[in-house]
Amino acid sequence: MTALSYRYVALTDTGLRRSTNQDSGYASDRLLVIADGMGGAAAGDLASSETMHIIRQLDRDLDVDALDALERAVHRANDRLAELIRKDPAVEGMGTTLEAMLWDGEKLAVAHLGDSRAYRLRGGTLTQISADHTFVQSLVDEGKISPAEARVHPHRSLLLRALLGRDDNDADLSWLQPMLGDRYLLCSDGLTDMVADDVIREALQSETIDMAATELVRLALENGGVDNVTVVIAEFVEKGADPDQHLSSADGQPQLVGAAASQARPRTGEATTDRDEPGEFDPEELRYAPRPPSSRRRLRGLAIALVVAALVVVAGSLAYSWTQKQYFIAASEGKVTVFRGIQANIPLLDLDHVEERTTITLASLSDFQRKQVEAGIEASSKDDALRTIAALDVRAPAPEPTETPTPKPTSKSTTKSTASETAWLR
Repeated sequence: MTALSYRYVALTDTGLRRSTNQDSGYASDRLLVIADGMGGAAAGDLASSETMHIIRQLDRDLDVDALDALERAVHRANDRLAELIRKDPAVEGMGTTLEAMLWDGEKLAVAHLGDSRAYRLRGGTLTQISADHTFVQSLVDEGKISPAEARVHPHRSLLLRALLGRDDNDADLSWLQPMLGDRYLLCSDGLTDMVADDVIREALQSETIDMAATELVRLALENGGVDNVTVVIAEFVEKGADPDQHLSSADGQPQLVGAAASQARPRTGEATTDRDEPGEFDPEELRYAPRPPSSRRRLRGLAIALVVAALVVVAGSLAYSWTQKQYFIAASEGKVTVFRGIQANIPLLDLDHVEERTTITLASLSDFQRKQVEAGIEASSKDDALRTIAALDVRAPAPEPTETPTPKPTSKSTTKSTASETAWLR
């Protein structure tokens, strides 16, 4: 069998609607990793970067089985998150997905947790080799919805498993046997939520993996870029093959990107300007140059304003009617509750009301699911909301101890009577 090695690239982008990057990516000639942090504010950054700093310690010669080493590293990362939460309870609820591949020279040890994905491109065929740990994937597995429906399901981002600093969310561990010419893609959901698999397959077949990484990120941004997007790609070649000097991995140095990177990287596709000379004329400035309005323009402006006001009233009525056909799950009086309407804090306007309050208390949920309920979970219908509630991991309350009743003393007469009856029976 041909001895193999691989070329690699890691690329990330904050996206078009995020102010920070909570993804972390890493690529070297031994290790490929994606971690997509969650938890809001800086907690997602913290979770993914701390996890990455521990997992990347595997990027060295190992004297143990690669899969065992990867499993232990995942446990250490989980323990690190638990330690951070104990020190600062304000970050409780933070967590991260994890997709990691460790090369032992012959095969890949793989750890998977969450909804970051791993794909393999072999002979022009793209295969997803990880299974999302999400609520919608469980519905797909049960045959309740199709993969196409899962892509647009309102709960597609609801995770069932992630690295959270707890003991009940172990990673899926497996081995992969690469072949010459294989390309492997690790990516955050910022790519897969924006780009369909057939488009990913086409982009991954680009001339080089660096071109493929750039194209995948560009496609995610072009399709909305609502989340951070991170890709890590490896291409298997013959061991000892000359490095391609056109590739970013030609220097053999590891590539660390995103929240775990020591230096901030500029966002790809960031707007720039070529106007370096002072006083250089920009024709676009004329379109926004203020001019004194004429009387005819004022009348026309008033007419337009009246039309716009009428449209706003009609649109407002239609919008309110639409809100009353929506549902979401949230907390009410300490219990999991189905609401009709939308979550919106608008003064003097009530856009939601209680549809059904369940008997499930917030205290019976795990910290992760409790925070999700408190933040609100969208639903496409009341039945959809009830199905989501049924899937919650509810912990049964501990039974309250009851006093053991004191036995009543038996009278002597009763004892004698019983004795005589026994004698009679004999």
